[in-house]
Amino acid sequence: MAEHGGRRWQLVLISSPLQGHMTPMLQLGSYLQSKGFSIIFAHSELNPPDPSNHPDFIFLPLPDNLSGTGIFSGINQFLKALNENCRPHLEKHLIQMINTQKETSEKESIVIIYDSLMFFAGNLAGDLGLPSIILRSSCAAFLPSYWIIPQLHQEGRFPVQDSFLQEMIPEFHPFRYKDLPFIGLPIQEVLDLIAMINPKIPPSAFICNTLECLEQSTLTQIRHHYQVPIFTIGPLHKTSPTPSTSFLEEDTSCIPWLDKQSPKSVIYVSLGSLATIDAKIATEMAWGIANSNQPFIWVVRPGSVHGCDWIEFLPEDMVSEMKVRGMIVKWAPQKDVLAHSAVGGFWSHCGWNSTLESVCEGVPMLCQPFSIDQMMNARYLSYVWKMGLEMVVEREEIESAIRRVLMSKEGEEMRRRAMEIEEQVRVAVTHGGSSRNSMNDLVEFILSL
Repeated sequence: MAEHGGRRWQLVLISSPLQGHMTPMLQLGSYLQSKGFSIIFAHSELNPPDPSNHPDFIFLPLPDNLSGTGIFSGINQFLKALNENCRPHLEKHLIQMINTQKETSEKESIVIIYDSLMFFAGNLAGDLGLPSIILRSSCAAFLPSYWIIPQLHQEGRFPVQDSFLQEMIPEFHPFRYKDLPFIGLPIQEVLDLIAMINPKIPPSAFICNTLECLEQSTLTQIRHHYQVPIFTIGPLHKTSPTPSTSFLEEDTSCIPWLDKQSPKSVIYVSLGSLATIDAKIATEMAWGIANSNQPFIWVVRPGSVHGCDWIEFLPEDMVSEMKVRGMIVKWAPQKDVLAHSAVGGFWSHCGWNSTLESVCEGVPMLCQPFSIDQMMNARYLSYVWKMGLEMVVEREEIESAIRRVLMSKEGEEMRRRAMEIEEQVRVAVTHGGSSRNSMNDLVEFILSL
């Protein structure tokens, strides 16, 4: 347990059960534990982490009673149930910790670090007089949408008319109206969701899994708005690597297959751990991949194609033909795949973790965002960082896009840009770099609370 001036610190980390949120929280916990802090890792019963990967953590399961209330029942309903059900057990545990403190002569500080989706933890910390810090596992640009979307709604600019979708939002450069989170959801549902997630009690600080060099102007805007420290410690998979945190079993047979491929020749296709598509779109993807005549790894998550257990939407002869040139797997060790010299492009849903993993390896991206912050990430990739292409999911367009990334002068330029950004990331995570300095500053900040 970290000691400073005779005082000890216990950090209580509260993670949501989504893969893209659990992973950075475990990575953050590993870093803070390496600095001597005692880590209590609170999590819902849905998608629990593997304690054997973090033997020095104390794991605290929170009963969530979520049977039948999965995320696909509606994000608002899911988050409301998750937060209401997880609060009582954590509250009881924290009160016990506080009472134990009072009964001993040791000086001890408890600090709450919570995932922004577990907003009950911020309210609970406020009620108990404990400092709290929010971990943001999405791009930093997602935060300003909490105040920009309600403002646009007041001015009659949200929901967005179709004729304005491609227009830039003047107060939210470089994003267009079509890039806004929650686009397409009923307006009241969007406003309720923002009201629910937006912290009622200002946190002591924010931790962002991003880098200063990637989102400098947005971070300036956030610091001005919140007037609290913002620690940019990303990308956490580089600054604090941990054993795999995947909820799904990874098929590692794709790595020896990659070893046999030419450099920068393979397109890697994975749409993340949550996205689902209909069989028609999946079939267009298959034809586009096949017609490109390029080597590929295609992750088709079981249950991700509507009405199918796995790849029954494909004719058997097409599967046989595709397997001559590539691999279709249920899940892949993504960081290892992207780091492999044979991979020349990544067709992605543009979740933030996937985006950072591709950026860190200098791999250009084909962008097929679905929801939440993914449109913003795709905008960064295609318009700001210029290392991505926006996808149109039709077979001819897919074939063309894959060939553009892997075989054209345009693809070479994207790869050059991607490698420039990769170098900026490398500098940021090494000694004296912005992310490494921010991690040190975070430790000092926690010790000051």
